[in-house]
Amino acid sequence: MKSINIAHFKVTGKVDLSKCPTKLDIDTDKDEEIEALDKVQIKLSKKQDAMYAHNRHAFLICLQGMDTSGKDSLIREVFKEFNPRGVVVHSFKTPNSTELEHDYLWRHYLALPEKGKFAVFNRTHYENVLVTRVHPEYILFENLPGIEKVEDITPQFWENRFEQINHFEKHIAQNGTTILKFYFHMSKEEQRLRLLKRLENPEDNWKFSAGDLKERERWDDYMNYYEEAINKTSTDYAPWYIVPADDKGVARYIVAQTIWEEMQKLADITEPELDAKVKANIEVYREQLKQ
Repeated sequence: MKSINIAHFKVTGKVDLSKCPTKLDIDTDKDEEIEALDKVQIKLSKKQDAMYAHNRHAFLICLQGMDTSGKDSLIREVFKEFNPRGVVVHSFKTPNSTELEHDYLWRHYLALPEKGKFAVFNRTHYENVLVTRVHPEYILFENLPGIEKVEDITPQFWENRFEQINHFEKHIAQNGTTILKFYFHMSKEEQRLRLLKRLENPEDNWKFSAGDLKERERWDDYMNYYEEAINKTSTDYAPWYIVPADDKGVARYIVAQTIWEEMQKLADITEPELDAKVKANIEVYREQLKQ
């Protein structure tokens, strides 16, 4: 996988999703993809242990993509070597009654990672400028002042949300959390094949929802809103990465390697030294335990 340069996937300027590849033209096979991911997993695991002990930095990994884009399986494969104490996965569903009594970012603040830990958001705060753009009627459940009907939701309302999200991310980044946001860019044809596979494989039937087909009908709308959200919220402190997602193995490697390269930038991460008094008496403690 040496031919993959992670920098190519980072959004540093305005992007047009229709011109972004959903699959890389590289000479690789499944075995090579697995081997490359395994090597990164081992390095990540060791660095994560040190970060957990260091207890100063945190990572927020945000995963967004259309249904079947591979987010769930990526979490399983990329983070399986992590110390379970140091990583927490949050899957954000439709807001419940308690969450709707607060502002839309409240539940995401509650799920932010502690120092020394990773938090993985499987679907994220961006649902509030993606799904709600396609289905603006959902905003009415938030019971916001001045919004009684869909027609009250103006373009400025969405501009305000993008600004709020940028402030939210800047605040947590300035307080020690590294934010990495990944959009899994899958072709519509690949999604069709994956949905068919769910229907044809009895073990995967439970994953299928008729709602997936309804959302698929709004594919173009979703692409437009994803593109706008990425262009307005990819920043130095919280960059977006557009990951070609038609090949799950390659997508997993890109995410894992990106995390590794970002962890390498945190040069101060070291395991804490043993307390001087304990270190001075280590032989005494060893003898006590032997007896």
